[in-house]
Amino acid sequence: MQPTYPHLTHAANCDCSVCWSRRELAGSAPSRSTPCEHCRPAQISKVAGRWICLPASYCEKHRPARRAPKYWHVVYDSGPPTPFVPIHEPFED
Repeated sequence: MQPTYPHLTHAANCDCSVCWSRRELAGSAPSRSTPCEHCRPAQISKVAGRWICLPASYCEKHRPARRAPKYWHVVYDSGPPTPFVPIHEPFED
């Protein structure tokens, strides 16, 4: 059975969304969390019967932030809260 859509290769100058995405991903830089050649991971080694620990070293670009990112924010602020007043007797018409 012949497929209804033939999977043909795209032209070299094709501007469809698939080709555009491939070009953009190929030219994009690696993520911020990917260490570079200036970053050094932590190392632990045993020298003369003692464990030596060298802490990780990061370049300015990959250094972790001093504060955690702010996750919570106000979605809708309807103003000051309304106080609750209990009703002891039902309303009369």
